[in-house]
Amino acid sequence: MGSKKRGSNSVEDEVKNQFGIGNDKDVPEHSRKKMKREKKDKKKEIKVEDGSAGPSVAPDYVKPMERKKNRKALDKERHRAESESKPKQFVLVVAEDNDSEVLMASSPSASSCGLPEFHIGVFKELASADVFVREKAAEALVMELVEVQKAYDKLEDKVLVEGGLKLEAEKDDGLNNCAPSVRYAVRRLIRGVSSSRECARQGFALGMTILVGAIPNIEVNSLLKLIIDLLEVSSSMTGQEVRDCLLGRLFAYGALGRSGRLTQDWTSDKNSMYIKEFTSSLISLATRKRYLQEPAVSVILELVDKLPVEALLNQVLEAPGLQEWFEGATEVGNPDALFLALKMREKISVDSRVFGKLLPYPYCSNGLFSADHLSSLANCLKESTFCQPRVHSVWPVLVNTLLPDNVVQDVDKASGLNSIRKHKKNRKYSSSEEDIEKNIRSFCDVIIEGSLLMSSHDRKHLALDAVLLLLPKLPASCVHIILSYKLVQCLMDILSTKDSWLFKVAQFFLKELSDWVKYDDDRRVAVIVALQKHSNGKFDSITRTKTVKSFLEEFKTESGCMLFIQNLMSMFLNEGNASEEPSDQSQTTDDNSEIGSIEDKDSAGTLGTPDFLKSWVVDSLPGVLKHSKLDPEAKFRVQKEILKFLAIQGLFSSSLGTEVTSFELQEKFRWPKVPTSSPLCRMCIEQLQLLLANAQKGEAPHAVASGLEANDLGSYFMRFLSTLCNIPSVSLFRALGSDDEKAFQKLLEVETRLSREERNCGLSTDANKLHALRYLLIQLLLQVILRPGEFSEAASELIICCKKAFGASELLDSSGEDEPDGDGTPKLMDVLVDTFLSLLPQSSAPMRSAIEQVFKYFCYDVTDDGLLRMLRVIKKDLKPARKKDTDREDHDDDDDDLVDIEEAEEYQEPPLDIGAPRDIEEAEEYQEPDETETGETGESDEQTDDSEAVVRVQASEDEPPEDSDDSDGGMDDEAMFRMDAFLAQKFKKSNNQAGSGTAHSQLVLFKLRVLSLLEIYLHENPGKSFVDKSKFR
Repeated sequence: MGSKKRGSNSVEDEVKNQFGIGNDKDVPEHSRKKMKREKKDKKKEIKVEDGSAGPSVAPDYVKPMERKKNRKALDKERHRAESESKPKQFVLVVAEDNDSEVLMASSPSASSCGLPEFHIGVFKELASADVFVREKAAEALVMELVEVQKAYDKLEDKVLVEGGLKLEAEKDDGLNNCAPSVRYAVRRLIRGVSSSRECARQGFALGMTILVGAIPNIEVNSLLKLIIDLLEVSSSMTGQEVRDCLLGRLFAYGALGRSGRLTQDWTSDKNSMYIKEFTSSLISLATRKRYLQEPAVSVILELVDKLPVEALLNQVLEAPGLQEWFEGATEVGNPDALFLALKMREKISVDSRVFGKLLPYPYCSNGLFSADHLSSLANCLKESTFCQPRVHSVWPVLVNTLLPDNVVQDVDKASGLNSIRKHKKNRKYSSSEEDIEKNIRSFCDVIIEGSLLMSSHDRKHLALDAVLLLLPKLPASCVHIILSYKLVQCLMDILSTKDSWLFKVAQFFLKELSDWVKYDDDRRVAVIVALQKHSNGKFDSITRTKTVKSFLEEFKTESGCMLFIQNLMSMFLNEGNASEEPSDQSQTTDDNSEIGSIEDKDSAGTLGTPDFLKSWVVDSLPGVLKHSKLDPEAKFRVQKEILKFLAIQGLFSSSLGTEVTSFELQEKFRWPKVPTSSPLCRMCIEQLQLLLANAQKGEAPHAVASGLEANDLGSYFMRFLSTLCNIPSVSLFRALGSDDEKAFQKLLEVETRLSREERNCGLSTDANKLHALRYLLIQLLLQVILRPGEFSEAASELIICCKKAFGASELLDSSGEDEPDGDGTPKLMDVLVDTFLSLLPQSSAPMRSAIEQVFKYFCYDVTDDGLLRMLRVIKKDLKPARKKDTDREDHDDDDDDLVDIEEAEEYQEPPLDIGAPRDIEEAEEYQEPDETETGETGESDEQTDDSEAVVRVQASEDEPPEDSDDSDGGMDDEAMFRMDAFLAQKFKKSNNQAGSGTAHSQLVLFKLRVLSLLEIYLHENPGKSFVDKSKFR
């Protein structure tokens, strides 16, 4: 008897070890501790005599947990005694399957009844990290248990099977209709979902989902009871054990919900209370820990998607504890409750007071996004940062409610049709578009700006994520609402410091924003306008990025360019929309501004003022076409729009209000309510010069036969200028002196004659000469307005040259052009060269470009005297003795004229090769109109090396003599620091004011510009003998 008992105990222990009972890794640690304590209590309290278990009497003071342990011990001892009374109760079978041990248990009664064998080894594979292994194991587990249950259901005498080996102690678990193997599997699966070993939770939950759905004998009420009993949380558990039990419950409820049994049971019996109990259990679980709220709500919503509306109204919404949970959500800030309420309201489409303050009653979209209601939800949304970097599920639901797909498509179509006609005042908005804009504005004001941007870094991060969620559905007409002043300021504050915590977040935001606008001109224009308006035109400079600049380079179509130009004009004219100056970094300038140096703008009074934004508008207008790929006709139409705006704002002012209608041109012209400042007017004129120079360079070979004025921007400008000058209420923005007024009128007259003569010449070299002369006259006319009192004399000389050119053209057939002048008057080219030399020192880049174009066509007729005149400028010493010589009075006067240079080109440029051909559009890269040279041949960017030469000359003057290697001998540290500061200041001054400091530096600039003309001469006259060296002294 004793040996038999010992043998029985050893076999039982082996079965437990093989089946994983008591020491299986997927059994939680707290369960193993319970089993150890049960063994100890069994030895102390239970006595077995003659194969029967003697009952142990528990005293009254025994705790419920102790009583439960004693009951388990009694059950185990009773089963052991029953097994000992039968000589051959079970057999162990060890089989080899795919080179791995598979353990099977069978009994004679089971085998005789034909029950299939159950392989318990699949439980170990359920915890595998490989998802395919877990899925295969779950399928194998369910297939075997289904076969076992089918065979068990066919048995007439189930007592024989149930009296065999019990894989687990028999309990009142409600699984009476299930085979013993199924009972064991269900209990073990429930325990397994609480295991933290590898992927045990996922694998055991998967197995439980499939098993419960496949075997209807497993009752729902039994599962709900087992989940609580097997995963009970006690005060004696550690924190990790409590967490495992709570997560186990969550996975078990999720498995039950996904199995579909709750829906099936309610369909068969609509009075079933299982859904209420299930929902109440999940709500109770969500209140235990914060990290359980969102997944618990996700489990409920999975069930909600499967249930009909009737079940939701009668079961889910009536679940105990749900209404209380909703009512307290706004106070504690519960985003998961708001998420559940929104999703359920979306499904049932019925008003209910169960949602409390989370949803308006009666429900409507406008009520949900009203300012008052959003203020009550702000606390819930602010607390949704706990799941960062992931965005909480409530935000996509809010975005979908705010911007429904069907309404957004209608708004996009409407905005697309009206994108080119944004200036029309009578544009009608649909009610849906108005509601969307109103709701978006309220959402941004209360939630994005009022709650998130003004709070912690996490909430700023959340605000940027929320905006990114809005972008895919956001109409272009609402971009200015989303990219508000506060949001743009937040971006600039973050991006201005690389060490900021949210720097990468802001970079990612700009990247997503760039991708969003990449293929949509409407979006791109709206984003550019918002960024620049709220940063006062300095977004790229403050953020140290090239965001706006890259956006400007993406305009490729005529419609996109025209849309952008119209928005820039509106920004310039509508001063009420201009944003405030940023509180910080207000003195930071835009490093990526394409035209105009910062120093010039600051001296003009635009830096740090509202005019800086307007100056950015003026700078950006000519650059729109830089990267576009338009045909000549489309490009000319865009150029005309830019030209008209720059001419109106830069050249003219109205004495009768801010609007003037031209009946001749059939257009209405507008000015800002506040008169444009003089610096802005000068900037407009400079950009107008640059636009005309670009147009001249970009022209195809001159073809008069196709119509001179077809794509001639210069001709269009002169007609436009003459028309406006004839309007009584329109006048030039500044009054001209008598000399300038006379020069202005003569230039208009001569240009008209040249244009007429050009049309009569047809296709010839003379037509090219006249065309180049016309553009030089236009540039000079603008210079007369831009800098009064300085160019009237040069204009008179150039007019004389034009008249001589007319005379030569008319007498070419009779007397010939090469006949010497009998009256001793200077030749045409000598006068023209002298005029050019007088203009070069103080001319702008477009003016120099026009001069080079004219010189290119007239250089064949340059005389030796003209060449000597230019060479004397080159030979002039850098450090001449500044004293007058009566014998050379004429030469001194001429030299004084040549070096009398104003501060026109005072900017340090990158080094370039002297005389290299340059595109006039490259002026935009260096932020100064005077920095670019234009010309198809022989163009030069003299100011490039000019400034460097000037800096080197001035630096050499300031350097101390180097008598020895120890140049700092006798200087202490303090003196050396002072010297370093002095040299740095001198170098900075030289960089910023190269060409304006001394006559020497101005002369260097002048020489380089003359060298450019000489290079053109050599290029156009490769075989012509040069001037005699003996004449060059």
